[in-house]
Amino acid sequence: MFTRILMMLTLAVFVTACSNKDAMDEGVVVTSDREQISTGTETATGYDVTSSALPGSQEDLVENVGDRVFFGYDSYTLTDEARSVLDRQAQWLSEYPNLSITIEGHADERGTREYNLALGERRANAVRSYLTALGVDASRLSVVSYGKERPVAFDSDPSAWAQNRRGVTTIN
Repeated sequence: MFTRILMMLTLAVFVTACSNKDAMDEGVVVTSDREQISTGTETATGYDVTSSALPGSQEDLVENVGDRVFFGYDSYTLTDEARSVLDRQAQWLSEYPNLSITIEGHADERGTREYNLALGERRANAVRSYLTALGVDASRLSVVSYGKERPVAFDSDPSAWAQNRRGVTTIN
């Protein structure tokens, strides 16, 4: 009997803890490294007000908005997750109309140098097109392709390749 009551109490505590998950998820900021930081102190726009980054800086973009999007193998199609990051970037850029950016296109190590430079350019242009469709002035945007020349992950495995297939937004 005692064991049954103890199990019921444990289950009740577990269920109660799970029901508060949504409350604990409020104030979560997703950084460019896909790391989640619980801050609990966001503004209406969703930006972390406890950030030490100078507003309108590259660090501000990285910490509070996200500076990169990722692509599938041999693809320059924007995923839903990528469009979400770019929606936030467009909103952020509207708050800083004096900034101009460069969109870097990157590829993983597979394929020839020439092929990956072209793929990186298509990726950067996909990001540029999406941002301009959201109202960002095209004169503020430039693109560059680095192909496979600037990897962030150096292993030769699917995880590293996925990290290297990216578009990165940098402030000029």
